[in-house]
Amino acid sequence: MRKQFVQISFFFFLFILIRSAPVFAQYKIRGTVYDSTRTYPVELVSVLTTSGKGTVTNSKGEYEIEVAEKDSIYFSYLNKPTIKFPVLKIATPFSFDIALQVNVPVLKEIKIRQRNYKQDSIQNREDYAKVFNFRKPGLSVVTPQYGQATGFDLDEIINVFRFRRNKSILSFQKRLLIQEQDKFIDHRFNKGLVRRLTSLSDNALDSFMITYRPSYRFTIMTGDYDFQKYIKDAAERFKRGLPPETMWIEEEEP
Repeated sequence: MRKQFVQISFFFFLFILIRSAPVFAQYKIRGTVYDSTRTYPVELVSVLTTSGKGTVTNSKGEYEIEVAEKDSIYFSYLNKPTIKFPVLKIATPFSFDIALQVNVPVLKEIKIRQRNYKQDSIQNREDYAKVFNFRKPGLSVVTPQYGQATGFDLDEIINVFRFRRNKSILSFQKRLLIQEQDKFIDHRFNKGLVRRLTSLSDNALDSFMITYRPSYRFTIMTGDYDFQKYIKDAAERFKRGLPPETMWIEEEEP
């Protein structure tokens, strides 16, 4: 009987002790950490409490941490901690956003446009207009204004004797014209079209594209139907091991 009384007394005393112990409420603080402009979120910021708990912000700068009412919360980025914020003084615990004195490097927006042969050709002509429009200098008569005598263009006379400069520009002009013609052939005689019409692939396709590459004159003067027929007929010759027709591939001087 006495043993039972001692046990009851012990549990009663333990119950009173537990009831009288202070209970600390647990809360959750949520928010987002931004840079100094309050525009860009900051990732991997340490979020800490004075009771020893911690977390880090995600890729969106967001965080969530459990705190006690007597806790304080603070943030640390690149070993630079902020001041401590007492939990009981945080008015908006579910949106406690802050801005750190850091700048997040942001890459400039890059716009990628799909390649377009016509646009590229026009742009190339504009970029090298002086070269494309160059003509071998010669004597030219200057149209006289009222009261002036007819004469020759002095600049043209000087340019006639600038042999090295004229030769260099004409050579560059020729290279630009050849490049322009090659790009036009690439535009029409492309792997996507050839693969679809011939079913060739891999090394066979590469070999066909080199061996049966048409001339610029043929490419620019042939309509879509005849051009695709040429590709099909050429593929049959290629599969039989025959060389291409000379008229398809012989090239002229630009």
